[in-house]
Amino acid sequence: MRYLFVIIVALFLSSAIDAQIRANLNFNLGSQPVWGPTGNDYVENYYLPDIEVYYNVSSHRYYYNERGRWISSVNLPARYRNFDLYNAHKEVINEKQPWRNHETYRQKYSSFKGLHDQQAIRDSKDSKYFVNKNHPQHNTWVKQQKHDNGNHNGQKKGNNGKGNNGNNKDKGNGKK
Repeated sequence: MRYLFVIIVALFLSSAIDAQIRANLNFNLGSQPVWGPTGNDYVENYYLPDIEVYYNVSSHRYYYNERGRWISSVNLPARYRNFDLYNAHKEVINEKQPWRNHETYRQKYSSFKGLHDQQAIRDSKDSKYFVNKNHPQHNTWVKQQKHDNGNHNGQKKGNNGKGNNGNNKDKGNGKK
């Protein structure tokens, strides 16, 4: 009987831990670059087919091929200094090191080169993107969050749900 109890508790705990891990992994809007496309709550990497470069969201690093070797850098290489990240097409690739399968992705997404078909996070009016510290509306959103939290999410409005407790002796309604 004791073993059955231990097994049940272990299963419960593993389910709870798995759910917590999934909840943490399935949302990273705040760390995505503002040039990233809208519509993705979680992104590990972006692939930029125009220049065949990957961007890793968690490390904030670009990965590009330089003479047969994959290089990582916080900046794009100088040859792409005028590349417009906001208007270029990006593909989400949720894989640890997609550059290791570069030939597959290069072939799969080569037809997306030159497309300018995605809205950047920076340009979105959807408030879910305001959590991103580089979004133009972020500071306004933070002030609103502080204001709402100070008011306990709007619960301290009006008479706090207590009614008039009989203190409004028919004022202003013509009755005496």
